Amino acid sequence: MQLLLRPFHDYSGRFSPLKTAVFCALFIPALWIASRYPNGGLGARPLTEALHQFGDWTIRFIFIALAVTPAAQLLQWNRLLLVRRMIGVAAFAYAAMHLSLYAADEMWNLAKVFSEILLRVYLAIGFVAWLGLAALAATSTDGMIRRLGPCRWQALHRFVYLIAVLAVMHYFLQSKLQEWQPTLMAGFYAWLMGYRILARAARPARRPALWTIALLGIGVGVTTALGEIFYFHIAMNVPAERILPAELWFDANMRPGMAVLLIGIAVAVVASLRALFPARRKPATPSPAI
Repeated sequence: MQLLLRPFHDYSGRFSPLKTAVFCALFIPALWIASRYPNGGLGARPLTEALHQFGDWTIRFIFIALAVTPAAQLLQWNRLLLVRRMIGVAAFAYAAMHLSLYAADEMWNLAKVFSEILLRVYLAIGFVAWLGLAALAATSTDGMIRRLGPCRWQALHRFVYLIAVLAVMHYFLQSKLQEWQPTLMAGFYAWLMGYRILARAARPARRPALWTIALLGIGVGVTTALGEIFYFHIAMNVPAERILPAELWFDANMRPGMAVLLIGIAVAVVASLRALFPARRKPATPSPAI
């Protein structure tokens, strides 16, 4: 019974509304996909569409897990760290469903599945990312932290940064010309890694200066736009001057670079507003940072 209640309690054993809300929310995408499957809501090839959507949510959960540490620091809300491992395990669960649906789409011909993984680069990259998520999920318990020791556990779980790169590569290669979301994810990854570099440089404060966060958002947004321009120029020989106006367009169809730029600026604004009302100091949540 105690094991069943663990997702709903914090480290002190008290009921946690935050953990409960996040735990329930993690099931929503899967339930939404499942509810649309039987009534034609997933299109003419529902199984293929379902496996793509589970893959999309795998990457989203990886990035949400990576965003927990910056969010906890900028919002001065250490209890947010309670849900990081939970989100990471959910990413593995969605990845496992993604792989299972791929096998189902191949009529459970496992020999063909493994041959395709070996022959297709984007599938091989995705499978390596899945293996990495499996290793992190298997060692995500408090017992494994004690067994490995905090230092070795942290070193192992820093592989999540490499897994995120592999996931974006898999997404980008699989999407082919539909590169909007993979490019957006690449921009988010650059911001998340840039933030961690700034946070490390800001020790012992562990929180970057607000002006550096604003510059990070601008720099990553511009870099994402330039990366997309370079991609279209190399892959399809489209002149840069034809792509640039689209990159600067501000509407519902904005390009990934503009979206990353606006989100980066929004993060800086929210962090600035939160800094006006400092939180009272509380003991840090006993969860290793990654």
